[in-house]
Amino acid sequence: MSQAETGRETALARNLLEILGPYEEELMAFERLNPAAGALRRAVGIAIAEACYLISDPGVAQAEWAPPTDDSARRTR
Repeated sequence: MSQAETGRETALARNLLEILGPYEEELMAFERLNPAAGALRRAVGIAIAEACYLISDPGVAQAEWAPPTDDSARRTR
């Protein structure tokens, strides 16, 4: 992975954090009123965690970072 690609991915991850951070905070407040919103808040939290991981470890290959393309994720439930 080139330096430019790594820089671009890091910038995109930072932008994702900037956008999703306040959204997650609003979802936490909404979840107190409506517990069914918990699944959406957790999904946003996972996206934030993945972006943080990419920012903190820019050398990780996309194949390791991206979700599986087959149904292996569904089989773990």
